[in-house]
Amino acid sequence: MRIGIAGISGYTGIELLRLALGHPHFELTWVGAERAAGKTLDSTWPSLAGTRYGSVVIENLEQTPAADLAARCDVLFLALPHGIAARRAPEWLAAGLTLVDLGADFRLKDPAAYKAAYGLEHASPELLPGAVYGLVELNRAALVGAKLIACPGCYPTAVTLAIAPLVRAGLAPQRIVADCLSGVSGAGRNPGPRNLFCEVAESAAAYGIAGTHRHVPEIEQTLAELGRGPVDVVFTPHLVPMNRGMIATVHAFPAAGSLPSLADLRALYAEAYAGDAMVVLVDAAPGTLEVRGTNRIFIHVAVDARRGALTVVSAIDNLVKGAAGQAIQAANIALGLPENAGLPLHALVP
Repeated sequence: MRIGIAGISGYTGIELLRLALGHPHFELTWVGAERAAGKTLDSTWPSLAGTRYGSVVIENLEQTPAADLAARCDVLFLALPHGIAARRAPEWLAAGLTLVDLGADFRLKDPAAYKAAYGLEHASPELLPGAVYGLVELNRAALVGAKLIACPGCYPTAVTLAIAPLVRAGLAPQRIVADCLSGVSGAGRNPGPRNLFCEVAESAAAYGIAGTHRHVPEIEQTLAELGRGPVDVVFTPHLVPMNRGMIATVHAFPAAGSLPSLADLRALYAEAYAGDAMVVLVDAAPGTLEVRGTNRIFIHVAVDARRGALTVVSAIDNLVKGAAGQAIQAANIALGLPENAGLPLHALVP
């Protein structure tokens, strides 16, 4: 299967490349970017020096006609800033490409919600109903044969998989509270205060508080589809001084008299994720090191009987299960390949 990667100069793009090179059914046939166009891969990513792809020249995405891309690729992975995929998707789809968008352009079904979150008019609202949300464990059947996949954000992945069984069971009525920690790679590669060493090396900080983070409507959209109506998400993300990784601590408050026992809660999650190789239910709250470099999510559940609360802690690698790995997992299903092909299960420890 011939693949292309648009947006190779960012952290998500290089993570896609790393995973694609180990995929038994993928052949990398095109890479593109904007600012890095014309450079070789190893000049942008020195770790590729001496490899067979190091001398590959990065092409200019905007100057590559859709027909040329389709002649060289079967699948195009898009790791691009907001707006580009929405603008170019119609011509790419018309040319016959399967699109796997790791950006935000096709996650939200309501164009008004997209504009409110990202400050842009959606360029192709007619494509939104047909875009398949790529949260594999909750949407596997819909991904079969999909031509336009909208990959979830990293925070929505960690939060939604943590809380989905409770929402489906009616144990998270109306509101959840989610506090998340993210490694600095989540802020991207462009220079800025949030990814300067002296600003983050010995500091942790909340941002996007009080419902202002762009991922809140995405989480709420998915939970509303899973449950019995709208679920408000009180969400607070934090940037912490590590390169990669994400922890989500999510609290739900069941109605009086419906708090499950710990045994029943564990059984609920075991049933919900039975057969999901990438979801691991663990007996203690997980750390990011346990999933670093893998496409797995570790989930721990707990009951606070005194306060009538349920707490779920999840850990993912924000660049793998939160981005590139999940995109490949979704693409595998869409293309009829083994779901877990090319996806690492073993963490990079230490």
